[in-house]
Amino acid sequence: MTRDFNVIIEEDEDGILVASVPELRGCHTQAKTLDELMVRIREAIELCLEEEGDHKPLPKFVGFQRLSLDL
Repeated sequence: MTRDFNVIIEEDEDGILVASVPELRGCHTQAKTLDELMVRIREAIELCLEEEGDHKPLPKFVGFQRLSLDL
């Protein structure tokens, strides 16, 4: 069975890439390169699914919105 997951990728202040999967609680990882990050997030997803089991429904990821504020 194939399942799709949304992966949010950010870069921290030290240039390290951080990935998280909103549909899976606690599913995060980090790496120095995008290729390495994708390998690690696949592993993290597999571990999170194994931990949660298939019996729990995944929340629906709606999206994100960029908001500008005058501060």
